[in-house]
Amino acid sequence: MSVLDAATTDVHVPDLSRAVQPVSSGIVDVDGIEIAWDVFGEGDQTILFMPPWAIVHSRFWKAQIATMARSFRVVSYDGRGNGRSGRPASSAEYVDAVKVGDALAVLDATRTAGCLLVAHCGSAGTALRLAAGHPDRVLAMVSIAPSLPLSPPIPERVGFPLRDPSGTYENWGKANVHYWALDGGYDEYLRFFFGHCFPEPHSTKQIDDCVNWGHEIGPETLATLMDAPGTTREEALDLLGRLTCPVLFVQGMEDEITPPDRGAAMHELLPGSELAVFEGCGHGLNAREPVRFNLMLREYAERTFGTHAPFGFRRALTRSPRALLVSSPIGLGHAWRDVAIAQELRRLQPGLEIEWLAQDPVTRVLAECGEKIHPASSLLAGESAHITAASSGHELPVFQAWREMDEILVANFMLFHDVAREGRYDLWIGDEAWEVDYFLHENPELKTARYCFLTDFVGWLPMPEGGAREAELTADYNAEMIRQIERFPGVRDLALFVGDADDIVPERFGPGLPEIRSWTEEHFEFSGYVLPNHQADLPPREKLRAEFGWAPEETVVVVAVGGSGVGSNLLARAIEAHLLLSSRVERLRTILIAGPRIDPSSFEVPDGVELLSYVHAAGRLLAASDAALVQGGLTTTMELVAAGRPFVSVPLRRHFEQNGHVAHRLRRYGHERQIEAGASPTELADALAAALQTPASYLAVATDGARRAAEAIAALLPPP
Repeated sequence: MSVLDAATTDVHVPDLSRAVQPVSSGIVDVDGIEIAWDVFGEGDQTILFMPPWAIVHSRFWKAQIATMARSFRVVSYDGRGNGRSGRPASSAEYVDAVKVGDALAVLDATRTAGCLLVAHCGSAGTALRLAAGHPDRVLAMVSIAPSLPLSPPIPERVGFPLRDPSGTYENWGKANVHYWALDGGYDEYLRFFFGHCFPEPHSTKQIDDCVNWGHEIGPETLATLMDAPGTTREEALDLLGRLTCPVLFVQGMEDEITPPDRGAAMHELLPGSELAVFEGCGHGLNAREPVRFNLMLREYAERTFGTHAPFGFRRALTRSPRALLVSSPIGLGHAWRDVAIAQELRRLQPGLEIEWLAQDPVTRVLAECGEKIHPASSLLAGESAHITAASSGHELPVFQAWREMDEILVANFMLFHDVAREGRYDLWIGDEAWEVDYFLHENPELKTARYCFLTDFVGWLPMPEGGAREAELTADYNAEMIRQIERFPGVRDLALFVGDADDIVPERFGPGLPEIRSWTEEHFEFSGYVLPNHQADLPPREKLRAEFGWAPEETVVVVAVGGSGVGSNLLARAIEAHLLLSSRVERLRTILIAGPRIDPSSFEVPDGVELLSYVHAAGRLLAASDAALVQGGLTTTMELVAAGRPFVSVPLRRHFEQNGHVAHRLRRYGHERQIEAGASPTELADALAAALQTPASYLAVATDGARRAAEAIAALLPPP
């Protein structure tokens, strides 16, 4: 076999759905077949994630790579037949003995001397051959749900020939090339197969991911590799007898693909090996139980390499109580209210130390306010950048964008866990820290401090554009959340709704599920709305205008699009609307606030328009304006309501929070000037002209929300 290394490539366009980008990527040629590889992290201690059965590719390990790459060098590659690798046309090219050559070629191309080998299911035979035949390259091995004939197969899967034209195509009979040739047959097979890979409730995301990856290989290539003979029982026994490295077998006890006794059978056949059993888990346990699996794998890797070093987050014990505050980076509103609550907390309990685990753009607010940002914050995977990348024009399918962020959320929870474990905090506060809340409920044994969860909305809402599928998925996600709270009600020591009961939408979580308001009233306390501190003590409007240098005779319109980076489209239309409105309004000045993630130089600004980037305490500008044009974000709109300023809101299309939760709250406060996302510049100009002519009349916004929230949270702290 000849192995020719292709040039290592620098990473080009980053995939913002990934929690970490590869530091290098490349292609290695193995006897004419290209094998694509990636390297993450740095160092000499390498974990090699082998591709599982080629029905999926290396993204199968997405919930592991970012966490492991913080401590180790990680190598992954796409197996022949899928992903970026080649697709041989002969079944002889897919046998385990040939695939050993692919692994060795990747190890050589990435200059990896030895590794901890991690294999899943169909790669077990290749992994055994590699470890037994090349003991110098494999220091230890983790084998998950090994697909080797060392215990009887699952009876339901036996007796369905792949190429039998007379099949019934029921159940496992769908594994048939003639069924795959039928319209929709291949997709039905994939959904059936991966439904059995993930028998756990609420596994829609894992199933959808794998179905998409299964379509990448296609039915023709899949049939070819299924024709390839696997490692026999006799071969497997011989290989086990030749193994010299430590081995950990991992098995889900609800596995419907590999017999649940398979891991135990191999453990018994290999003296000195270890066995980890995952109760209640199916075949894809690394994807369905990523936190538990990652902690186990990291501990095993540390033992393999003989290293265990703290992550550098440890703090000395102090007499003062300490809190870790995690603030959502999707926009800037969470940061402002959290700063207000933090300041009230310190007033109630002098000496309280608060550290923030946060990322851009939240950290800009925190730095300006003098808050202490935890150094591990720089290691957080980019949530805001991912959300921005999911937008187009004035549209953001936020539920789908959040759903596609699962890899990022796993990585960020693992970082939170490490920070919290070593930081010795008395209290954790999570403001819409969905990953913290979700994975704490999935792994309640990891809770080591009092925990407060805050949010200003409850319940995913389907948007009409998402159709029946989105309605089904949002209901499933809501049902999972309800089930988590029912199973482990003690995970949240306090759940605070930032608002009042009347702010909750009059909807259900889904068919057959509770009403959102009644459920929220049962499970949350209410703080009332929390205004930023700069909004609670505003000077008279005339004085504010003078601060900004605005002449009394000027009419000032402020256009703000928030901090997430979604808003360029509205800014461009606002510039055109200014040109139209300036012919009807004398001395018109329009101030555009682009936020921290939009480049102001990308716009041509006419006379009378001023374009600003990040503005600290932008609510003061809004309060001084004659009218405003904004998206439908809660913080910006509620600041305008509190200041009594007329404004036009343009919620992002397909943004369930802006179009559902926020719109409901604004109607309650008396705001009615909401127009469609696709409004033309003329329509925007007309709406602003009407707003300038009609005084605003809103329900008063309470100003004690931060104090009320802080009082409730302070009860969780130990006495000073």
